[in-house]
Amino acid sequence: MNRKIMNKRQFRGALFDLDGVVFDTEPQYTIFWGNQFKEYYPGSHEMEKLIKGQTLVEIYDKYFPDPSVQEEITRRLDRFEDEMKFEYVRGFEDFVKNIRKNGVKTAVVTSSNVMKMKNVYAKHPEFKGYFDEILTSEDFDESKPSPDCYLKAAERFGLTSDECVVLEDSFNGLKSGRAAKMFVVGFATTNSHKAIEPYSDTVVDDYVGLGYEEIMRSLGQDA
Repeated sequence: MNRKIMNKRQFRGALFDLDGVVFDTEPQYTIFWGNQFKEYYPGSHEMEKLIKGQTLVEIYDKYFPDPSVQEEITRRLDRFEDEMKFEYVRGFEDFVKNIRKNGVKTAVVTSSNVMKMKNVYAKHPEFKGYFDEILTSEDFDESKPSPDCYLKAAERFGLTSDECVVLEDSFNGLKSGRAAKMFVVGFATTNSHKAIEPYSDTVVDDYVGLGYEEIMRSLGQDA
């Protein structure tokens, strides 16, 4: 683990992105959106990577403004999410149980909407029990890379930026955590270690071997 020590920080709140951090779904979404861009933007190259961390409304407004196109993509996305696999990133469940046992508040902070989360709850009834708060795109005004969503999550807990750790994988999400002045754990589930290192305080592949004590050491604190 590559660490940058910040001695004044504490670990009282863990703020998780959803796709690529809790669930290993990013490869599936990359394929889905890649297909949409190939159809509506023939000849485009990897535009699907530009939208990671953006809300569906923002994606539509910027890339698919035609209402009829939005309706068609929404139908496809609904079918896709009904059938997609929501598999936890390796070690996630052990990690979240461990940090909660040590008194850390947990929140999901995702650009996904309420409809998407209902699908998650149906497939994982235990999911809500892992988090004290779940913030979706309906809960904040500005999407990542704005710090708005993470600042609002910290506010829910009555915590400062120095007391929160952000767990992210996308460039927009990592930039959001940085802009919120929080300690950022980058997950190399979507992009390479080298690519996300400039936006992360520490980089990991998954949660295996990661727990409360390891995060505290990364912060320069004794567990």
